[in-house]
Amino acid sequence: MEEIDDSFDDVLATMELPNSQNSTNVPINEPKGDLPSTSKESVPINQLNEITEKPKYSNSVQVNPKQRGNPILKSITNIPWEYNDKIKPDYVVGKSACVLFLSLRYHNLKPDYIHERLKELGKDYELRVLLVHVDIKESQNALKHLTRICLLADLTLMLAWSPEEAGKIIETYKLFEKRGPDFIMEKSENDDYQKVINALTSIKSVNKTDAMTLLTNFGTLENLIQASENKLNSCPGLGVRKAQKISKVFNETFLK
Repeated sequence: MEEIDDSFDDVLATMELPNSQNSTNVPINEPKGDLPSTSKESVPINQLNEITEKPKYSNSVQVNPKQRGNPILKSITNIPWEYNDKIKPDYVVGKSACVLFLSLRYHNLKPDYIHERLKELGKDYELRVLLVHVDIKESQNALKHLTRICLLADLTLMLAWSPEEAGKIIETYKLFEKRGPDFIMEKSENDDYQKVINALTSIKSVNKTDAMTLLTNFGTLENLIQASENKLNSCPGLGVRKAQKISKVFNETFLK
């Protein structure tokens, strides 16, 4: 049986918490006596804000410039996104939510990369998502290792099997950031809305989240049935295959 590397436990033990944003002066060298307020060995408050403050809230996804050229950006089409060189994570999708992106192929080449990123990130965000692109065939061992890291570091693990699916996952986090908990709560079976959800989930590979996303985007079942395959594919988190299956179900003739 393959032993699991415990080195990440040591990384977590040395991980530092972010400095308090209420601090107004951060000494570079700890003084041994009282220094005048004009000391050059302290960081001005305007520079301190640039160092410690999170980016202000934006309606767009904030993208780290290091992600430039990542094909998943082409799949973020329903919401705007922009580069921001002041953020530590790969993507910021809310006031306190961020995403780190990792491909399994890269993880196998550089297994310490994720440790370094988490140490750099610290505890700056309440919701921290590790978005993993499963781009290798033998993925079981690597996913076990990453699952353990997520449990220890309080990360939410999300898997995508294509760049398109990864992009839609980032879109979904941003689109649903202001949704209340009642949006995903189970509704009564007698509710017409729930009946439509149940009908849609009877389609193979369509889950409740997909069904709610479809109804949110198209408004009514009639609009959904009349939607083209391309419009279905544009829904966050749906993907080409699910769109094809849904379109096929809506357009095939009923059996007698």
